[in-house]
Amino acid sequence: MPDPTPTAQRPRTNGTDESGGSLVRAESLVKRYGSVPVLDDVTFTISEGITGLLGANGAGKTTVLGLILGLHRPNGGRLEVLGRDPWHAGPEVRARVGYAPEHHTLPPDLRAAEFVRHVAELHGIPPEDAKTRSSDALWLVELGEERFRPMGTMSTGQRQRVKLAQAIAHDPEFVLLDEPTDGLDPTQREVMLELIRSLHRDFGMNIVLSSHLIDEVERVCDRVVIIGGGRTMAEGTVAELRGTAAETVTAEIDADADRMAALVAALRASGLTVRVDGRRLVLSVDHDESDAAIKATLDELRDRCLDHDLGVIRLGRRRLSLEDVFLEHLR
Repeated sequence: MPDPTPTAQRPRTNGTDESGGSLVRAESLVKRYGSVPVLDDVTFTISEGITGLLGANGAGKTTVLGLILGLHRPNGGRLEVLGRDPWHAGPEVRARVGYAPEHHTLPPDLRAAEFVRHVAELHGIPPEDAKTRSSDALWLVELGEERFRPMGTMSTGQRQRVKLAQAIAHDPEFVLLDEPTDGLDPTQREVMLELIRSLHRDFGMNIVLSSHLIDEVERVCDRVVIIGGGRTMAEGTVAELRGTAAETVTAEIDADADRMAALVAALRASGLTVRVDGRRLVLSVDHDESDAAIKATLDELRDRCLDHDLGVIRLGRRRLSLEDVFLEHLR
C-alpha cells in the first residue's frame, strides 16, 4: 500500500497573515436571487480546525459555500477568503480550497482514480503528480482497493468518499464539505465522520462541515456557525454556545395547561430560568454547575410542585446540547 499522506508539491500559506488569523471572514453578507432574499446580514469567522455550518434545509448553507468559492456575487456586505475577495480572485481562492458538493452526480463510467486525478489537474497539479495524489487520496479515504472501479458501480457511501478524496487531493488550505453524510446509512455515516475527524487530527486539515444534522456537528466540530432565516443565529465553540450554565434539570409534570402555566410562573418568580416543551420543563442551573446548585434547583422544583399539588412523572439532569441552543434561537 502506498503512503496515503497527501504530498504537497507547492508552498502552502495558512492565510492567517493576510486575513487576521482567520480563513474566512464574513461581515453583514447579503445574497438575493432576483427579488428572493437568501442571506441577509450574515456575519461569521472561520478559523483553523473543524467548523460546522449548521442550519435547516434551505437555510442558505450551500449559498454561503458558493460565495466562499467565488461562484456567486454577494449583493452586500464583505467577504474575505484567505485574505482575498473571492468574487474578484475566484481562481486563486479555488486553487487553495477543496470542495465536496452535496449532489451525487458523478460520471458513472469513469473510474474513481481517473476522476480524482482529473480534478487535481484542474487545480493546477501536473499530470504525473496528479496521478500520485489521486492514489494517495483514495487510499486515505479507504478506497485504495476500489480506486479503479467505475463510480457507477459504487455504493452511495463509496461515492461520498470519492467526493472527499477529490476535495483533498490537491492539498488545499481548507476543505468545504456540503452534507457529506447525505444518503448514508448509520454505519456509512460513522465511517465518514471518523474520516473527517482523522483528516484534521492526523493530517492537520482545516474543514468546514455544512450540515442540517445537529448531532454530527456537535460530535465532530470545534466551532459552529448557526444560520437561520437568512441570518447568523449564533457562532462560537460548542462550549460557548452551550454557555457556562451547561447543565439543566428536566421534569415531566402531570398538569393541564393552566396549572402548568401557574407552576412556571411560580418557578420564574423564584428566580429560575424555565423553558416549556409540552408537558416537559427545562430548568437552567446556576452558572457554577455544582452539585449544590443542582440540588437547589431540584428542591425548588419539588417545593413548587407540592405547593400546586402537581405530580412529577419523570425527573432528570442533563447537559445542554446544540439542539437546545438551536431551538432556543428559533424561538
